[in-house]
Amino acid sequence: MPHVEKGMAVGLFGGSFNPPHDGHALVAEIALRRLRLDQLWWIVTPGNPLKSQAGLAPLGERIERSERLIHDPRVKVTAFEAAHRIRYTADTLDLVKRRNPGVDFVWIMGADSLATFHRWQRWREIAATFPIAVIDRPGSTLAFLSSVMAKTYARARVDEDGAPRLSRMRAPAWTFIHGPRSSLSSTALRLLRDGD
Repeated sequence: MPHVEKGMAVGLFGGSFNPPHDGHALVAEIALRRLRLDQLWWIVTPGNPLKSQAGLAPLGERIERSERLIHDPRVKVTAFEAAHRIRYTADTLDLVKRRNPGVDFVWIMGADSLATFHRWQRWREIAATFPIAVIDRPGSTLAFLSSVMAKTYARARVDEDGAPRLSRMRAPAWTFIHGPRSSLSSTALRLLRDGD
């Protein structure tokens, strides 16, 4: 796990990053700026339980590509989940919380993940552990209105203007952040790569 100090505001941005691309980097940049984070942990996961593992590049390769993509020293590429044999986000957040008392964390995800968030293992526990920032993605802008998570936690939604305070809030709390969007997707990039 990257080093943090008490009182810091830290974003947790997890994914398989298979491969990482400029759209991911844009989400990280928007999160750092709009949430006023001291750090962002770019968590490269061993795999995604909701997706096929076929075509999943080796973890080391995905870490290396992520490191080449990132230029902001506040972004820390890490793969600590593999060392702890963690498969589910709820377990990741529990470990992070136990290991880092006094640090204010916020879970960051693209809006494309919001539609299926209720299928994640112990998703309500995730929402109750740390505040969540949902970053707009092409074709997903309306997901925050219709998703199970958005409906379930409608009262916990924080207006976008409150995003800079989100990491300091008690969960459940979440916001949807609009901004520049990238049409890149890992799935499309894999299809292009495999088609060559």
